[in-house]
Amino acid sequence: MATTIPKTENIHFRIAADVKQLIEKAMLVSGRSLTEFATESLIESANAVLEKEYTTVLSNRDRDLLLSLLDADDEPGEGLREAAELHRKLVIKK
Repeated sequence: MATTIPKTENIHFRIAADVKQLIEKAMLVSGRSLTEFATESLIESANAVLEKEYTTVLSNRDRDLLLSLLDADDEPGEGLREAAELHRKLVIKK
């Protein structure tokens, strides 16, 4: 038996009459209630915004460079060692 999460939150906003008519038309065509239509549309939009914000697209050249750097067995340079030591002193504070 599927359990449903109680819906306790509300979102209220005002829109222009022509926008409301457009939404109602799309809602009727889709066969969903206004709540279902709005919720699904807002979730899709929110996911798209977050995906765009948190996804980095690399060119083939940059991808190959990143992978080669990750595969390298190089020791950290002096600058990186100094930065790590400074981080330990300022942030970790042992």
